[in-house]
Amino acid sequence: MLTGIVLLLAGILIALHPPLLPIIIASVLIALGLLLAVSAWYHRKLQRRGGNPIIELILRY
Repeated sequence: MLTGIVLLLAGILIALHPPLLPIIIASVLIALGLLLAVSAWYHRKLQRRGGNPIIELILRY
């Protein structure tokens, strides 16, 4: 729901002020990059400690 609200607000802002489009796209790309980096760091940390039981359960079946 929060994602939908954020996308709706971004669409309204772009409609009202078109030069905001590059800023919004850059923000989304930066957020996705940070999400991927943090996810990779978290999974690497899990591998060093041992397997995540939930992931092992999913991969087993």
